[in-house]
Amino acid sequence: MEEEGERILTQFVSETGETTGDPFDLPVNVTTEKLQLICNAILQKEEAVPYSFFVNDAEVTTSLEETLKTQKQETEKVLNIIYQPQAVFRVRAVTRCTSSIEGHAEAVISVAFSPDGRYLASGSGDTTVRFWDVNTETPHFTCKGHKHWVLCIAWSPDGRVLASGCKNSQILLWNPDTGKQVGRPLTGHRQWITALAWEPLHSNANCRHLASSSKDGTIRIWDVVLGTCLRSLSSHLQSVTCVKWGGEGLLYTSSQDRTIKVWRAEDGVLCRTLQGHGHWVNTMALSTDYVMRTGAFDPTKASHVYRTVTETAEELSKLALERYNSVKGTEPERLVSGSDDFTLFLWHPAEDKKPVARMTGHQQLINEVAFSPDTRLIASASFDKSVKLWDGRSGKFITTLRGHVSKVYQVSWSADSRLICSGSSDSTLKVWNVKAGKISVDLPGHADEVYAVDWSPDGQRVASGGKDKILKIWRR
Repeated sequence: MEEEGERILTQFVSETGETTGDPFDLPVNVTTEKLQLICNAILQKEEAVPYSFFVNDAEVTTSLEETLKTQKQETEKVLNIIYQPQAVFRVRAVTRCTSSIEGHAEAVISVAFSPDGRYLASGSGDTTVRFWDVNTETPHFTCKGHKHWVLCIAWSPDGRVLASGCKNSQILLWNPDTGKQVGRPLTGHRQWITALAWEPLHSNANCRHLASSSKDGTIRIWDVVLGTCLRSLSSHLQSVTCVKWGGEGLLYTSSQDRTIKVWRAEDGVLCRTLQGHGHWVNTMALSTDYVMRTGAFDPTKASHVYRTVTETAEELSKLALERYNSVKGTEPERLVSGSDDFTLFLWHPAEDKKPVARMTGHQQLINEVAFSPDTRLIASASFDKSVKLWDGRSGKFITTLRGHVSKVYQVSWSADSRLICSGSSDSTLKVWNVKAGKISVDLPGHADEVYAVDWSPDGQRVASGGKDKILKIWRR
């Protein structure tokens, strides 16, 4: 490396391991800016795409030479430079609370923005579901119908219906435009509803199928238009804690019986059981969660003025399929699970019952896991007061985000995968800069534990709620 103008044989490789073009000579002192130009030229991109470059897991931040100084390089070998496209748009960190909205008479247990970020809904221990106007930041509708705590809510992927499940084993459907109940209550579970998951828009343009999991150990699939249960799935031995509807026609369910089960949604056949956890499985996330949540709505094209949807259901479904395929790529969907045994497991659940990785390091139970929208990273929230980051493909540990002084309940990613917002029982939210691995903004303001946090899919706002019964909206 002492010689002036030394060159090195290199090869560009995509993050999925595919080689791009032939190996070629590069000056060792080539900068990241030059690598950008070369990579875009080789890939023949019409518009320049920003890339990050890595050599042996180390990011090239200034020049190739600086990165290689820290590594042993075999001279005969071709040097692989891994390139990763970055999100073109950028979400700015929320920095202030713009509204503290009263209304709920008990703790706010869940908050969720609609797929396009236009509506915001919350579910509470006061038995109501509420819709909030995100532009005026005022209460919109109070929906009464449940007789017990509302434990979970889920938006249909077209954003036209909100489903809510309560401790009284009922599921109700709501119209966000009117606040009125839609159809009849979905009844059949014998104990409280623990999670809800809609069939993805790219699988069914009509958004009429909903899956629910319950403490009664069963999962039910509903036709929400007819208000009937299409099938009941039972194989779990204890409470089902979470249900996810994958993009390839499979349902994934986790349980306090320490297993995860994979079902075929169309006929309810049990495909495989994933085992490995030593205690209750609390939470799961799919690598495609974000793209399925947003469906046909592309956050990179978001503006402050929400457009009127003019496409037919079939056109929206086609748009959602294009977005799903581009995010998923050629790889199978990945699933990560978090447990009371302090570990996470990464799976390829559609193909294999052996885990890709067992991820250890947390000192307490894991309450929530979430893939970044670009599927490259996993964030886990734990009662050990920390958030940990892991590689989304290998499960390799990356870093620990420390700053909370009590249990971390939930994490939510920004649309560009650069920021995370976490909510804790220490009554604060914190915004983390993922690349720097540190706090970007500290958001105090709640008077008690923060149970729920959601970053709007368009990146404009964060909503939070908790024990103080207040719903807060945060903006930049």
